[in-house]
Amino acid sequence: MRGFIIGRWQPFHLGHLRVIEDIIKSKEVDELVIGIGSAQKSHTLSDPFTAGERIMMIIKSLKEYSDLTYYVIPIKDIDFNALWVSYVETLTPPFNIVYSGNPLVRELFTEKNYKVVKPKLYNRAEYSGTEIRKRMLNDEEWEHLVPEEVVEVIKEIDGINRLKRLNMKDY
Repeated sequence: MRGFIIGRWQPFHLGHLRVIEDIIKSKEVDELVIGIGSAQKSHTLSDPFTAGERIMMIIKSLKEYSDLTYYVIPIKDIDFNALWVSYVETLTPPFNIVYSGNPLVRELFTEKNYKVVKPKLYNRAEYSGTEIRKRMLNDEEWEHLVPEEVVEVIKEIDGINRLKRLNMKDY
């Protein structure tokens, strides 16, 4: 059986990884489609990383999970909720179960008769893309909130300096 999970993953953090680990442990699915939401967005304070960079973060973070077959699919926003599930279906392999903490995503897939599971969320105060990006901007510790592989990707792309430049008023 195949499942689907979608997020912006800005950046992929340990909370995201724990959710995927829970999906693996549940043995509900043996394949997982990981949607990169808002794939067209990058280079903003709320969406600083490109779809390609987010794909790298996820693939590198999941390399040790050999018991999971997964597909990472970029999904652009279409801003038309009534058609969104059909749009996702055209971009992904078929799936049976949807995992999402987002109430709108859960509602849209429920209306299309998918089994929808709300995953347990972990330490939302710290495992939050908003919090991690804030810490990066303020030169606070953030590396312990993401997989080591994500730290490597962010360093490789000079992600912290990108965020800081995007935050400059006169840049």
